[in-house]
Amino acid sequence: MSSSPAVTKRAPKTSEAGKDDVNWLAELRGLFFMLLAVFTFHSLVAKPFYIPSESMMPNLLVGDRLIVSKYPYGWNWSSISFHLAPRGHWRIFGSTPDYGDIVIPVHPQRDEDYIKRVVARPGDRFEVRNGQIILNGKPVPQVVEPPVDIPIDLNSTCNDYPEMKTTLPSGERVCEMPILRETLPNGATYRIIDHLDQELDNYPEITIPEGHVFVMGDNRDHSADSRASVDALGLGGPIPLENIGGRAEFITFSLDGTTNWNPISWFTSLRDGRAFTTLRPPLVDTPAGQNAPRD
Repeated sequence: MSSSPAVTKRAPKTSEAGKDDVNWLAELRGLFFMLLAVFTFHSLVAKPFYIPSESMMPNLLVGDRLIVSKYPYGWNWSSISFHLAPRGHWRIFGSTPDYGDIVIPVHPQRDEDYIKRVVARPGDRFEVRNGQIILNGKPVPQVVEPPVDIPIDLNSTCNDYPEMKTTLPSGERVCEMPILRETLPNGATYRIIDHLDQELDNYPEITIPEGHVFVMGDNRDHSADSRASVDALGLGGPIPLENIGGRAEFITFSLDGTTNWNPISWFTSLRDGRAFTTLRPPLVDTPAGQNAPRD
């Protein structure tokens, strides 16, 4: 009886150190395409955004992480992540932000992203008088609401508002911020902070040029926005639409500043109740008689 010939298995090729050889070219190529896919997604669809300042309080806090969508107003040089594209006036499938949208304008001279709210659109006559927006000759309604208690933590220190620090009956330290609710002509409504008298409370009337919008921070007392000059780190007036890189959509999570290398802190530092909060303002009816100056 004949036997089958023995099958010899070839041992894997090994290096002198006894390990399998690695095709580094293939590994680098795979890494390159993975990074390219992430870059493309961030530039064309959406990217994360971190809130570094208090200019959008009370609606956004330092430590909030957001998702910014890139497609609502089309694409332009500022849509491209890391601002790798040269500045230009081109736009693809461009559209104009609505009143109340929270957008990501790029500083006119520096490749630095800001986050502000659209309060005037192309063709609007815009003015700020004693802290109140006058839009096309009509005061934008501002209604006093109960104060908001913002918990004090490492990311929200309340140091700029020492007179607002207070202790709740529970013993929790909070920043009790006075609130106004502002409502724009399309019914977009949101909360703002404006309790200090300052230079930016008055802005002379201008007409917003075509292809531009005027943006302001919700914390009117501490926001370098379209009201502030470029020398004062502001945006220096109306923003060209090609300088807007996206729209803020929702909060993914928020950190109180205690995160460190201990994995347990990655969970204990999460703020309650902020994850998946939408950043699109609700819309309400705006009766004509509602457009009255605040007291």
